[in-house]
Amino acid sequence: MRQLAAGDHLRLVVRNGWEFVERPKISGIVVIVGTTRFGGLVLVTQWREPVGAPVVEWPAGLAGDIPGSETEALEEAARRELFEETGFRADTMTAVLSGPPSPGISSEIVTIFRARGMVRTAAGGGRGAERIRTHVVPISWLFPWLDQMQAKGYLVDPKVYAGALLLRKEMDEGMHD
Repeated sequence: MRQLAAGDHLRLVVRNGWEFVERPKISGIVVIVGTTRFGGLVLVTQWREPVGAPVVEWPAGLAGDIPGSETEALEEAARRELFEETGFRADTMTAVLSGPPSPGISSEIVTIFRARGMVRTAAGGGRGAERIRTHVVPISWLFPWLDQMQAKGYLVDPKVYAGALLLRKEMDEGMHD
């Protein structure tokens, strides 16, 4: 592998003729598909400079990116990121799925966590200049709400739809218990 360029948080490398991006200072990426104790979905919006628009996303973040916590467990990172971004804490946090979100350009592996019994105990908003806004959306309003957000110029991360499918599968399986 040969490094083509490097910044503070990313490096561009080439291996076997493939150019791709790596995040050298992390141990993983976590995404939290969570519901409150009353069944609301917890989503966030924030400006994303690479796409030049605000984006609707599940709370998410990096594991091992804080100096001194390089070996941070993924579940610990999921709990930390959920709290930092939204101010919510979860009764349970379970890893349900892992995989590459963009395997043609990045070596990243995302682990999706299912958080249940979430309660807001702080304001959230992220760290530093993140300016993250939290939204609690009833599950039955998710798709109309996403349509409204898109009409306002927001982009929707496809992982939001993947998370909705996970929730639907969970509900369908629960009906057969």
